[in-house]
Amino acid sequence: MVSSSKEGAILFACTLNAVRSPMAAAMLKHLTRGGVYIESAGVRAGELDPLAVEVMGEIGLEIAKHKPRRFEDLEDGSFDLVVTLSPEAQHKAVELTRTAATQVEYWPTMDPTAVDGSREQRLMAYRTVRDQLMHRLKQRFLAPAAADT
Repeated sequence: MVSSSKEGAILFACTLNAVRSPMAAAMLKHLTRGGVYIESAGVRAGELDPLAVEVMGEIGLEIAKHKPRRFEDLEDGSFDLVVTLSPEAQHKAVELTRTAATQVEYWPTMDPTAVDGSREQRLMAYRTVRDQLMHRLKQRFLAPAAADT
């Protein structure tokens, strides 16, 4: 159940639209069950990260068909809320929404691609980001009783 907040269109943004923002968008789409228009974009378009696909699959969410894109590639640029997950995306969102009635929230989120180590250590970094984003999404967008589940 979506909270009493009135966002009808939400954009998640990060640097490459390859890990954090597609993960957040997929999870919120799942949590809201289509009740909110949700998109994701990046400052630059990267390549979808296979480790992001893998850790999302672990919780039953499919993002393999996601095509990374930039802010400029969005068909509709009017969002009620832009949630930025990287400093670069925050700067871009503030610049693009300067004259719009769009709320911008910055959720500093670690970039798991920066973690070195074994495959399992890297996967753990992606899982940590996924789980932190899920927790934050539930806190921000779900009614209090639903956020506890």
